[in-house]
Amino acid sequence: MQEISRVARFRIEILAGLTVSLALVPEAVAFAFVAGVDPLVGLYAAFIVGFVTALTGGRPGMISGATGALAVVMVTLVKDYGVDYLFMTVILMGIIQMGIGALKLGNLIRMVSYPVMFGFVNGLAIVIFLAQLESFKIEGADGIKTWLPIPDLGIMLGLIALTMAVIFLLPRLTKRFPAALAGIVVVSAVVILGGIPTTTVGDISSIAGGLPIFGVPDVPYTFETLRIILPYAFILAGIGLIESLLTMTLIDGMTETKGQKNRECAAQGLANVITGFFGGMGGCAMIGQSMINMKSGARLRISGLAASLFLLLYILFASSLIEQIPIAALVGVMFVVVVGTISWTSLRIIRKVPRSDALVMVLVAGITVATDLAIAVVAGVIVSALVFAWKTARYIYVDAGVGTTLHRKVYNLHGQLCFASVSTFKELFNPRLDPAEVVIDFQNARVWDHSGMEAIVDLARRYERAGKHLDLLHLSDNCQDMLEKANILGVRDPKAEAGSSQRVAGSGLGGSGEGH
Repeated sequence: MQEISRVARFRIEILAGLTVSLALVPEAVAFAFVAGVDPLVGLYAAFIVGFVTALTGGRPGMISGATGALAVVMVTLVKDYGVDYLFMTVILMGIIQMGIGALKLGNLIRMVSYPVMFGFVNGLAIVIFLAQLESFKIEGADGIKTWLPIPDLGIMLGLIALTMAVIFLLPRLTKRFPAALAGIVVVSAVVILGGIPTTTVGDISSIAGGLPIFGVPDVPYTFETLRIILPYAFILAGIGLIESLLTMTLIDGMTETKGQKNRECAAQGLANVITGFFGGMGGCAMIGQSMINMKSGARLRISGLAASLFLLLYILFASSLIEQIPIAALVGVMFVVVVGTISWTSLRIIRKVPRSDALVMVLVAGITVATDLAIAVVAGVIVSALVFAWKTARYIYVDAGVGTTLHRKVYNLHGQLCFASVSTFKELFNPRLDPAEVVIDFQNARVWDHSGMEAIVDLARRYERAGKHLDLLHLSDNCQDMLEKANILGVRDPKAEAGSSQRVAGSGLGGSGEGH
């Protein structure tokens, strides 16, 4: 972070928070409509979740609130059972997330590879772009949405272009004022002073309201209620944490800092528990608003707290002013976010990386657009794991070791012995053709799982049936312990600790206790 005065840093954080708060309004309202709840339910969620995570979360500068990824899951629950069931589900979702944070499971996000990350950001950029297209449509008397008339569409596109031009050009003149906020202010002034007819925030819904009120969800506290809400709670908790932790990883890369994953899991959970009791729809990290915040120069918790408090002020006192902001200005800001979110590097190198990595990138991006983020990331992790397992299976081989003679053969094993490479491992040896004494040296190999151990035992029995003796060298202590616990190894020979061979009960298998 560039060294600047405290006053300048505070100004940057406040202005960044103001910019983000303006972008939060239409998003929260739109996602509330998607979930089938009142707009204030979305706005309260954006305020509470944003405030709590900014105050207690593990990633300063990351913005949280009501999101579309969660809203699309909520819609069925609200439609079938009502909004109180949603509030109860959000509370349970938060409890699950707090449990994940307490168990320190947030570090599992490290299983997400770079191809999955690239696919995630590119897919999410497409989702953000497609979500803005709804602003180019108008709902008719029959409830069917159609594209805006050509004149209105032209005005909309012109205002969007003006917003984007201000955002791209202002940093060349000065960086003391957030470009996104400047774009919103300029376009709003042009529309209001020029009397230009275009859709505004107020045309979507009124955002006026009071303070959120504490209340216990009005649902039956029975096992039947738990049966209904528990599956939704787990799905929402998973989607929320995946989106939050991936957004954190993206911001970590941008700022060259490191967030606290488990703390963020707990903070997201606490925020959702609170918002459920105060009539909010729940939420998680928002990549679009987080990018706006980062690009506005924010790096501290102040910006997130300010954005939430500004949002509350809009609801209580300034709804009439905010409702005059043109939707085109906010769409222009989000289009700039789309441009900044896309991983252009991944598009340039996609032909140079291994085909498997390119496949994962495209797969994750496609599933993110077609279904939701959680399914996309899980699918990407599974495919990446299968690709790794396939490659591991291919790169296991043996070469002749020192000490090979006419009556004794030494194999140096190289690679990883696990479930994926067991078949290849078995094909490397031929007990019928080998001499009476065979040694396999594991100095350059590693046994990872029970399948690998079973492969070793099976090979020993093949040599035993052939009337030949097998010794293992440099088999790790961990592996020997696992073999003993599985009743595969007999009593360990103390001489093995000094490097001599070890007899194995009933199999003719021997081993060295030297691990690595």
